[in-house]
Amino acid sequence: MKPQHIGSLRVSALCLGTLPFGKHVDERTSFAILDRFVAAGGTFLDTANNYVFWDGGTGDESEETIGRWLAARGNRDDVVIATKLGARPRTPGAGLEDAEGLSGATVRRAAEDSLKRLGTDRIDLYYSHVEDRSVPLEDTLGGFAALVEAGAVREIGASNHATWRLERARAVSRANGWPLYTAVQQRYSYLRPRPHVKLPEWAHVHMTEELFDYAKTEGDVALLAYSPLLSGAYRDKPLGEGYHHPGTTRRLAVLHEIAAELGATVNQVVLAWLVRQGVTPIVGASSVAQLDESLGAFDLELDDDQVARLDGAA
Repeated sequence: MKPQHIGSLRVSALCLGTLPFGKHVDERTSFAILDRFVAAGGTFLDTANNYVFWDGGTGDESEETIGRWLAARGNRDDVVIATKLGARPRTPGAGLEDAEGLSGATVRRAAEDSLKRLGTDRIDLYYSHVEDRSVPLEDTLGGFAALVEAGAVREIGASNHATWRLERARAVSRANGWPLYTAVQQRYSYLRPRPHVKLPEWAHVHMTEELFDYAKTEGDVALLAYSPLLSGAYRDKPLGEGYHHPGTTRRLAVLHEIAAELGATVNQVVLAWLVRQGVTPIVGASSVAQLDESLGAFDLELDDDQVARLDGAA
C-alpha cells in the first residue's frame, strides 16, 4: 500500500474502520484483524466516540478496544489514529437529536475522554463528526486549535459537512491563524444513489462533484470515503431503495465485467477504483478473511481503459 499524506500525517492508502470492534466483533477477533492489517503495511485506523450507540452500544467500545490493543502490542508510534466527536448522545439511550454537538468546551472534553479510552497522549486526526450549526464556527475551531496547540491533536478534519461549510470553516481558521481542516470524510462508493434521495441513514452526507472540485483546487484537503462497499451490498446484501435506478444496473454490469477480466472480486475492483479517484477508502471487517479480500485490492492495476469504462457507465 503506497503511503500518502494528510497534512503532516503519513498514512497507508487503506484505512481500517473499527466501528464494530468491542460490540459486534469480539476482542480476540478485533485484535486479529488489527494485527493482520499492520502486518500487511496498514497504519491508519478510524474510530469515533459514538460507535455503536444506535445498536445497543455505549459509544465507548471501539475506542476502548483499540486502546487495549495498543497497550498489548506497544505499537502506538506505528499507527495513525483518527477519531471523531460531536455525534455522541449526551443521554444514554437517546439519538442524534441529543448529540453532544461541537461547542469548544465539548471539543476539548470529548478529546480528553477519547484519549483515556484509547490510552494515548494524542489523537492524530480529530474529526467533527457531524455539523452543529447552533454553535459559531469560531467556538468549534477555537476548541480544535487549543488541542493542537497543547499537542493533544495533530490534524483536524470534518465528516458529514456541506462543502460550503467546509470552506467557511477553513476561512475562519485562516483568519485566526488556526489549524485548517485537512481531511473530509463522507459517504462514497462506486454505485450512486438517486439525486436528492433521502437515505435511511439520514445523517450520512455524500461526496459531491463540488467537493471533488474544491479539494482539487485547494490541494491540501484529503478525501476519505466511508461505507465504500455499501455494507455488503456488492456481494449478497440488498441495495437500499435509493439505489434502485437504471444507472445502478449499468454500473454493476461493467463492474462485474472488469472483475472477471482481472480475476478479482467486485469489492476489490470498487476499492481499486476509489484509489484511482484519489480517495482513501475506509473499510471495516468482521473477520481476517474479509480484511484480506480488501487488502487484495491493492494488488490490482486498473488500466486507463477500464477506469474509463467504469466512469462512463452512468
